[in-house]
Amino acid sequence: MSLGKYLKCKRGNMQISYGWVVLAACLAINIASVGIRLSFGVFFKPLETEFGWTRAVTSGVFSAYLIVSGIVGIPGGWALDRYHPRKVFVVTGLLTTFGLILTGLAEKGWHVFVSYSLLLAMGTGPTYVIVMALISRWFFDRRGLALGIVSCGVGIGMAVFSPIAESIISAYDWRSSYFALAVIAFAVMMPCAFLLRRNPSDQAALASVSASDGASLATGHESFFADPSQPSLVDALKTRNFWLLLSILFLWAFCVYIILAHIVRHAIDIGVPSMQAATILTIIGGVSIPARLLIGRLSDSWGSIRLSLLSVVILIVAMPQLLWASDLLMLYLFAILFGLSWAGSAPLVAALIVDTFGTRHLGIIFGVLEIGWAAGSSFGPLLAGRIYDVNGNYALAFLAGTGMTVVAALLIRLLRVGDYGKRSHV
Repeated sequence: MSLGKYLKCKRGNMQISYGWVVLAACLAINIASVGIRLSFGVFFKPLETEFGWTRAVTSGVFSAYLIVSGIVGIPGGWALDRYHPRKVFVVTGLLTTFGLILTGLAEKGWHVFVSYSLLLAMGTGPTYVIVMALISRWFFDRRGLALGIVSCGVGIGMAVFSPIAESIISAYDWRSSYFALAVIAFAVMMPCAFLLRRNPSDQAALASVSASDGASLATGHESFFADPSQPSLVDALKTRNFWLLLSILFLWAFCVYIILAHIVRHAIDIGVPSMQAATILTIIGGVSIPARLLIGRLSDSWGSIRLSLLSVVILIVAMPQLLWASDLLMLYLFAILFGLSWAGSAPLVAALIVDTFGTRHLGIIFGVLEIGWAAGSSFGPLLAGRIYDVNGNYALAFLAGTGMTVVAALLIRLLRVGDYGKRSHV
């Protein structure tokens, strides 16, 4: 029996659905794509120095990248609803590779905006939407666990790519670091794209202990994906839940990306050496890995709203600590709390969207909602950079992030979600 249909365990008669292969491929793609995105913090100072930029302009590179990432999430989700994910990821993998190469070759500041903020964003931007939507379609009873596993790619990517990028910068220069990331991105994303399948209704994806059970399961999934009760994008736009989710994503991302973009530069400002400052991102990513698995697993039983609220409350508690953090140890303590909170963003946001709107039109709905996350993640770092340029510190930026998170917690309490897609498959 081919790999395209089943992977069999040697112990007993248990068979493993091809969904787990799809999950493994999506995890690897997530590690590479998000790891590259979240390594920007270690490039902040080299780019600032190379092109003579202010903090606001340097932040603007990342903010523009995040805006474009959010915009391309819409066609990315649309493409997933209509085309094979293999084709989608081949295109995004090539765009990612060329974007990184051209960034390393940039000679003028505007070159970076074109190669990084535009081309690289077109490659890595749709990845989160496509991966989380694809996994949501493959997994039902254990969807939260699956989303938690694949979202570990965010933490692993940060824990791995940031120190790799910083070590290459220290040994050579920032251009060599971008070239190395291009090689890694191509080597990971392209092979994994060819392991993907569209959804469980594909004949190669049926997972059952007998042919009759497999046929029954296939029919059930076709019925599920055609369920007319699940809202279209137009239907979703008419609901209060849609606009609540859009606002929550904006507010949550606003705070999260102030930290991800500026924490390394803030640490350097208070006297932490650059190599040690980069390890803050490693701590955040490392802590988030087991936390994502736990949160994903708990969301299957506790519910996405309750855990989302808990994650946001932890962030509210953590943020004020940056106002008096004066050494690396205090920043590490913050990183642990932040990592625990940040761990909930990817699996819980995906779970909230699926629970609210189902999976039939998940790609396009997810893509449109991703605009909220992209807007918050771009505006937050940009405002923080401007605040630093005016005041010479990030205190007001950290307070603004805390305030945004408090509002997000209040809005989460107003959400009312359904219970779509809770039928066994994987």
